Amino acid sequence: MRWPLRPVPLLALLLCVGAAAGRAAERPPNILLLVAEDLSPRVGPYGDTVARTPNLDALARRSVRFERVFTTAGVCAPSRAALITGQHQISFGGQHMRTSTGPLGEYYAQPPAGLKAFPELLRAAGYFTFTDGKLDYQFSGIAAGSGPFTLWDAEGAEAHWSQRAPDQPFFGLINFLHTHESGVMRPDGEPLSATHAQTQRFRRQLGLVSDAVTDPADVVLPPYYPDLPAVRRDLARHYDNVHAMDRRVGELLAALDADGLADDTIVLWTSDHGDGLPRAKRELTDAGLQVPMLLHIPPRHAPAGWPGNGIDDRLVSFVDLAPTVLAWAGVRAPEALHGHDFLGETRRRHVFASRDRIDEMTDRQRAVRDERYKYIRSWHPDLPGGHPLDYRDNLDMVRALRQAYAAGELDAAQRQWFEPVGEERLYDTLEDPHELRNLAADPAHAEVRRRLRDALIDWLARVGDLGRLPEEELRARFLVDGEVPRTPAPAARIEGGRLIAEAVDGASIGYQQGAGRWRLYSGPVAVDGPVSVKAVRYGWRESEAVTASP
Repeated sequence: MRWPLRPVPLLALLLCVGAAAGRAAERPPNILLLVAEDLSPRVGPYGDTVARTPNLDALARRSVRFERVFTTAGVCAPSRAALITGQHQISFGGQHMRTSTGPLGEYYAQPPAGLKAFPELLRAAGYFTFTDGKLDYQFSGIAAGSGPFTLWDAEGAEAHWSQRAPDQPFFGLINFLHTHESGVMRPDGEPLSATHAQTQRFRRQLGLVSDAVTDPADVVLPPYYPDLPAVRRDLARHYDNVHAMDRRVGELLAALDADGLADDTIVLWTSDHGDGLPRAKRELTDAGLQVPMLLHIPPRHAPAGWPGNGIDDRLVSFVDLAPTVLAWAGVRAPEALHGHDFLGETRRRHVFASRDRIDEMTDRQRAVRDERYKYIRSWHPDLPGGHPLDYRDNLDMVRALRQAYAAGELDAAQRQWFEPVGEERLYDTLEDPHELRNLAADPAHAEVRRRLRDALIDWLARVGDLGRLPEEELRARFLVDGEVPRTPAPAARIEGGRLIAEAVDGASIGYQQGAGRWRLYSGPVAVDGPVSVKAVRYGWRESEAVTASP
């Protein structure tokens, strides 16, 4: 910026200073999105007396606790695809569990060319964006560095808000692997499979083997679990992992406070889907879809009427997170998003969810839920939820459940998970919170069934459902000559000291000066000397880098 050479009147100077001070006061908030893995509302703030969560309890006292938050899938990669884009995963081919490692071979979902993940939109608006070691967006692999390079300024274990420019607002997405299903697997002793042995080594190397702080005798069993030693032990281990996650949340919030950032940072803590336990994870029951959510907005950034703490029972879908975070940052949400700012005036009538291929098992289910009733439609009605699954079968409790079922030792509620789901299911979640009594054939609920079925049909028509295609056909659609396509290199030039770059098909562009960080290109920008430029379209390999010189 060049200051004018002519004198500036004192009044005008004071007005400029006052305006600058006003802009500083209006500085957008920092935002932390904290995402536990595989966790239902099994924490102290939601009344669970077995959970030891003192840090979440403290956060809840200065947060609003949301009671009806639902993910779009009961498993991580499809759910995270919807979270990061604000669109339901079925609309762009992200519905099958992990495209990058599926049984048919690698491919990546391809969101619409112009759709940008919300961290990229925040970055374009001036935010420093960072995340840790897990991506898993369906147009990325699992780990940091495997997705579009334009989403994050920094990603990986060392990424931190301290890497931003002075006074730059930040958005951070931090995951907590402690509570992942892998942590329920027995951490020692003879492994049940090669996958189990690998998981044991992995969690030991990362220091994710939790201290035993939960007495299995204290665990409260839902009616669909029999009272077996293996069931109690695995649930107790899950609670131990919740305690370890809580400790890490406390350390992170303490660091935020120590850096003097707490008063300027919105903190949203949630989970990527329900418990990493049988009959929860991977399912379209509330046990698989309903997640906790605590939202703390510091007073200086709180909207008018914000209560500061308390309970909110509105329906919230994971596709609502993207437009809400963008609203906090003062960034207009694209019209193509399927959700809305959940703190706005619009209130949801329904939330929707999907289940498709689960690891090696083909499936297709769709669900709609209002404030009371849940309707699920299945295209594989003979497939039970408790089907064999290589990864899940490494849980001692799953093997114990299956053995008890084969021996005829389970009651009607406990047997359900091993029986065909049927074409339609309807549950009254108020009277039947564990979703054990299917009302789909009940004449007294015929009107509810019709109403929710129509809502589901309308939603599928509105957002589109690529789950109707066989995965072989979907994969072939996304590949070129059997390979993940590569983004064409952008056209780039420097004119008058400014970089001007263009890419095809709505691809995102980044540029690098010297050995510095790759930066997001949002329009002509002043540069000093030659720069490297590359592009990436979501679901494609990034382009080769080209050099633009003065």
